[in-house]
Amino acid sequence: MTKAPLAMIESVSLPASDGYVLAATRYAAQGHLVGNLIVAAATGVRQRFYRRFAEHASRRGFNVLTLDYRGLGASAPPSLKGFEMRFADWARLDLAAAVDFMADGRAPLLWVGHSFGGQAIGLLPNHHKLTAACCLGTGAGWAGWMPWREALKVRLIWSCVLPLIVAWKGYMAWSLLGMGDDLPLGVYRDWRRWCSYPHYFFDDPQMPELACRYAEVRLPCLFANAVDDLWAPPASRDAFIRGYRNATVETRELSAGKDEPIGHMGYFRPSATALWDEILDWLPP
Repeated sequence: MTKAPLAMIESVSLPASDGYVLAATRYAAQGHLVGNLIVAAATGVRQRFYRRFAEHASRRGFNVLTLDYRGLGASAPPSLKGFEMRFADWARLDLAAAVDFMADGRAPLLWVGHSFGGQAIGLLPNHHKLTAACCLGTGAGWAGWMPWREALKVRLIWSCVLPLIVAWKGYMAWSLLGMGDDLPLGVYRDWRRWCSYPHYFFDDPQMPELACRYAEVRLPCLFANAVDDLWAPPASRDAFIRGYRNATVETRELSAGKDEPIGHMGYFRPSATALWDEILDWLPP
């Protein structure tokens, strides 16, 4: 059997509009160019988690860009203590820089978002450059949409565990719980507040402009969620995507096999190769 060729990979220093330099990786398309593709990561997930998907997409003819958001992975400062940023900066600055970098005018600019990556589209100042988006595991973040056992655990973490950790460390040392990379204090504060609302930041009185901003998104969007995704089940997704009221939105429920659960992270594990092809087939050429 002939082995699939390896992807051509290039490390990229990606400057955001405020001058912050992000660590990114570009995977060159193999064969006929289908499109340029940005992989927008979930909260607290480094770009390396999406490497296999990016390599797979490059073999399918896509130029792919992954990146570490500021404060995360190779884009983190020496210490998160005292590092200032807001959660929305990952979209309005970091992912916006990725859009400008990948929008070459020669091929459609496409988007695959995981969790936060699906929430971020309406926060982009340049989402008009996107041709289409496919988002996996995107939801409203509110514990009330989760199965009751998971909801109880999440409420306990937000109300009791994380406040103690943040008071001790000065940032969200999430890694102590084995739940992801450590996050800056500003991300923790915004995320905790937004997750207290059934419709996430659309219900936040500090952000009344979001309804109008998300109404400006008009591209085709597919939102697919696993029925065993405890953090973002289909009901949570449906609560959030109401904000994309002028986009052409399609939804799908993904069923997991007995031996291969999907959950919130399985969308991009190697066992999901068939799902990857479905996603790439859906994205327009």
